[in-house]
Amino acid sequence: MKEQLKIMLPENRIDEFLSIGKIRTINSSEYFIRAGEIPYKVAFIFSGLFRYVYTNDKGDEFTKAIMRENFFLSSYSAMIMERPSYFSIEALEDSEVLEMSWKDFLQLVESDVFWVKFLYKFIEKGYMNKEKRERDLLLLNAETRYKDFLTEFPGMEQRVKQGIIASYLGIKPETLSRIRRRIVF
Repeated sequence: MKEQLKIMLPENRIDEFLSIGKIRTINSSEYFIRAGEIPYKVAFIFSGLFRYVYTNDKGDEFTKAIMRENFFLSSYSAMIMERPSYFSIEALEDSEVLEMSWKDFLQLVESDVFWVKFLYKFIEKGYMNKEKRERDLLLLNAETRYKDFLTEFPGMEQRVKQGIIASYLGIKPETLSRIRRRIVF
């Protein structure tokens, strides 16, 4: 884990980061946060895969995001506004995370401008991903979205069920099957 953090943190900051959290295993199909809960925690993904998922009254699921290693998990707006999350965060694989309370993370951020910049980079990255995702859903056809998905998430089609990929792409599973049959790489 320390080796993984060296990619994004100077050596002298790693223990400081690890000290505010607890390493936790989250099994596949378990939830880090459930819709309707007020979240008070964030997590950094060391290994595994998660999805942010909305579920409507009929039980239909809509995958908002797929989060992989070296990303943070949070229902950020719900957490900072102290209101129930609109979406759940579900593990798609057995995963290992550093879970920390939002309060402890904020204390770290407030202790040093280094951590403000660290948080800013992740918020910026999340915003850019969100902006791209919205553009793709609004402007690109399903086949182009699928091809972009394969480029953006190499090997993901072996890690994630096709129904979840279809949900992420905003299409029905049968549409994804037709697209996959048509595409020759």
